[in-house]
Amino acid sequence: MEPYAIIDESSFPIIRIGFTGAKSTNENFQAYLDQNKACYRNGGPLVLIFDASKASIPRIAHQKMQANWLKENEELMKAHCFGTAYIISKPVIRSILSMIFSFQKQPVPYQIVKTETEALDWVEGILAGK
Repeated sequence: MEPYAIIDESSFPIIRIGFTGAKSTNENFQAYLDQNKACYRNGGPLVLIFDASKASIPRIAHQKMQANWLKENEELMKAHCFGTAYIISKPVIRSILSMIFSFQKQPVPYQIVKTETEALDWVEGILAGK
């Protein structure tokens, strides 16, 4: 199974989630959601950077799974996630993120940027303010 995303926790509390470009399947998308939740296992504060520069468009069913994941984990995110930066350069991917947020609002502060530098500046600012 080709992963839908790769999660890098080596710079904790900054967690990077990079989409691989693989097409979403039930298996790889569920694995991505499970790995995303595992980032909260330490119980400490964290910030997320989602790099969607290689993202493929997830199937509608997977967009709904993502929205449900946000709803089911809303309190966990509010308690531990100080913010999320999304690196998105493609307008179509921005539209999909907006659609997911129309199903379920993002429960923590977020910023959509075009570069990794912008994302790092934003999350470091969030961490500095806490």
